[in-house]
Amino acid sequence: MKARIVILLFLVLAALALVPRAKLTGVVTDQTLKPLPNVTVTAKGTVFSTKTDSLGRYAFNTPSYTRTLVFSLPGYQTREMKLTNGTSLNVQLAPALVQLEEALTPREDVHYEVTPGFIAMSPVQGAYATPMRTHPQTNTENYKAIEENGFQVAVQQPVTTFSVDVDRAAYSNARRFLNQGQLPPVDAVRIEEMINYFDYDYPAPTGEHPLSVTTEMTDSPWNAGLKLLHIGLQAKTVATKNLPASNLVFLIDVSGSMADENKLPLLKQAFKLLVDQLRAEDKISIVVYAGAAGEILPPTSGSAKMKIKEALDKLEAGGSTAGGDGIELAYKLAKDNFIKNGNNRVILATDGDFNVGISSEADLQRLVEEKRKDGIFLSVMGFGMGNFKDSNTETLADKGNGNYAYIDNIQEARKEFVQEFGGTLFTIAKDVKLQIEFNPRHVQAYRLIGYENRALKNEAFHDDKKDAGDMGSGHTVTALYEIIPAGAKSEYLTHNDALKYQKPDASDAGKTDEMLTLKIRYKAPDSDVSKLFDLAIHNTSKPISSCSENFRFASAVAEFGLLLRNSEFKGSANYANVIARAKGAFGKDEEGYRSEFVRLVKTAQSLDGSNQTARKD
Repeated sequence: MKARIVILLFLVLAALALVPRAKLTGVVTDQTLKPLPNVTVTAKGTVFSTKTDSLGRYAFNTPSYTRTLVFSLPGYQTREMKLTNGTSLNVQLAPALVQLEEALTPREDVHYEVTPGFIAMSPVQGAYATPMRTHPQTNTENYKAIEENGFQVAVQQPVTTFSVDVDRAAYSNARRFLNQGQLPPVDAVRIEEMINYFDYDYPAPTGEHPLSVTTEMTDSPWNAGLKLLHIGLQAKTVATKNLPASNLVFLIDVSGSMADENKLPLLKQAFKLLVDQLRAEDKISIVVYAGAAGEILPPTSGSAKMKIKEALDKLEAGGSTAGGDGIELAYKLAKDNFIKNGNNRVILATDGDFNVGISSEADLQRLVEEKRKDGIFLSVMGFGMGNFKDSNTETLADKGNGNYAYIDNIQEARKEFVQEFGGTLFTIAKDVKLQIEFNPRHVQAYRLIGYENRALKNEAFHDDKKDAGDMGSGHTVTALYEIIPAGAKSEYLTHNDALKYQKPDASDAGKTDEMLTLKIRYKAPDSDVSKLFDLAIHNTSKPISSCSENFRFASAVAEFGLLLRNSEFKGSANYANVIARAKGAFGKDEEGYRSEFVRLVKTAQSLDGSNQTARKD
């Protein structure tokens, strides 16, 4: 009888041991954040295992008794990771290094590169039985330095001017870093792009202008005694069937640096999504560039989807990067097939690592500025990691009358090319500029949050030759100003001598309850002459709990950006407040972008502190 009880108890315990825990997911990368495919993930001490996919991702229902996972890949150091109560675990693997004195017997199936102290071994094609050992790669990603906007004293500098920015690249790029278990570099965090990544439910324009303006003001959530001003712009939406015919040129980087799975292979998938949106009246061409540039698909109707996709499938990476030559050829092709009153656009897909011919940021800027005179827009889609040159790609988009996105996964490609097809490709208003005059009677000082790369001289507002940002069909643009009210004390106020000849306006205009006047200039897509409209904004404020979901969520994203930048203006900003405010402003969130934002904030919260020093470097 006792024997039966023991056997039964053993069987019950064995069955319980095999009950799976909650699904565990994660990404495995090398030290440069490059995803590692075919990594074996094993529950230690068991036969249960899985492998990472082409993007380094894995999903694993481990047995309930599992306490440790083992990550192994030939050529990398095996790593064991203790499990916690979480459902996500991202891992970095370091290359396995062989000391020179240990590698005494050369092998025919291994390529050897000798450097002082160790040998780096990488197998030739088909030799995966041989351990692969490689040098740790150097991260050569490049971002423009950002000097945050400071507070301007209204009585001395009452006017501020900037260009709109509908780019979203900084948010998806920051998401890539956070999903890899690392805080993004400070200069990769452009707060206005993070805010404008999300859609906001602003009223549609109803008058003669294709843009509407919405404003609100509340107390600053992170700086007591200060105010936060919210400005929202909404471009009119045009139904896809009513959009003008498109003349598109895909300009694709097929250099050797694009060989990784999250570059050219992902690029092909992304562009196929765009091809599926094209109509018969649309036409598309494909230009590629590596050591040289060439046309691989002549102008082809959007109805020939299979032909276009086959051309994409044939692309392979290799060679150096002659970006300037590719841009020249793409613009020529777009100009030769120009559609009057149509959407004429080059769509550049690259990691931005130009190294042949015209390659400097300044030269590329001058080239694109010259080409945009032909009425051809430029959109830039950034791909990849490790060598990503954000500084180049951002410059090209800013100066090419286009937009800039970073594609970190196929879901982001779907967002750009399917869900927001019209906004990505069809311009409603170009060279959109905002100018604000603050009333010193109510505003002691002000600071624009973000938009550092979009600042304009005040005189540029009236100069139609000066380039500015563009808004596409259905696009929204959000800007936030932090304001020090008249008479308030703040640590952000610097000492300035009183002006001898300039005094606050004592006229009736100065005594108004108007806090500011907002002016907007824009051009129709086919015009070189701007239109102007303005409106006065009164000095009214309400509690943030009474503000719109648009404002509350945008303020949460801005506060998150201040934390990621470790901004000197962050005041009492903290992750808990960001999470709480964002959760209360999800709105419809049909695609889950706002809920994903909260997950990313929680990830950053867990990383902040231990990675702070490394991030500043």
